[in-house]
Formats: sequence, C-alpha cells, structure tokens
Amino acid sequence: MAKFRAERVSQEILRDVNDILRKTVKDPRVEGVTITDVEVTGDLQQATIFYTTLSELASEREKAQKGLEKSSGLVRSEIGKRLNIYKTPEIFFERDRSIEYGNHIDQLLAQLNKKDDFDSMSDAESDKLVD
Repeated sequence: MAKFRAERVSQEILRDVNDILRKTVKDPRVEGVTITDVEVTGDLQQATIFYTTLSELASEREKAQKGLEKSSGLVRSEIGKRLNIYKTPEIFFERDRSIEYGNHIDQLLAQLNKKDDFDSMSDAESDKLVD
C-alpha cells in the first residue's frame, strides 16, 4: 500500500512541479526545464525530481541547476499547498541522464552495425579472391 501511495504522490508532484515552473517561478534560468520523473521515498519525506534542459551546453545546465536550487523553497511551498499530505517532502533536483545514456547506447549499436557491415563486406571480398 505504501508503494502505491508513493507512486501516486510522485505523479502528483511531477504534474504540479511542471505547472509551478511554468506559471509561478519567474527565474529565467529555469525556462527550458522539463520535469521527467519524480522518485519519492516510502515515508514520503524526500522527493528527488529529475529534469532535462533544452540546451546541451554545460554552462546552461549548470545555470538551470542553480535556478532550480534557488527556487526549491517556493516549489516546495507550492507543492505543500496543492498536496493533501501531512508533511511536504523535502525536494532535491537532479539532472536526468537517461537521455544521454540512451544516446550512448544508440552510438554503440551503430558502431556494432558498421563493424558487422564491414566484416560481411570483407568476407564477401575474400570469397571472391578464393574463387
């Protein structure tokens, strides 16, 4: 039952934080930020909020992180007003690295495909030389 409740609360936090960042937070550093996932501990005391940015520049990502950290008090306060739970979870923002990881896997697979194509071409050429 606790796991179901934690999942429900995390979905509510995800929806609310996206809305808060869009409508309430006026910091220009968080304009290109999208919340991708929220993980809440079983006791609902802490919530890790994963985000991505539109920009791939490290300096822009760092600015977004600082902007999110600066606005975390406002975000937590707004979450507390919207959620119907006894204590508002402490929030932490963390950059979502799953997209980067997926791109890395795609690159590795592409390299393997190129290698397989090269190996099959060299096998075909060696067969021609033998004939």
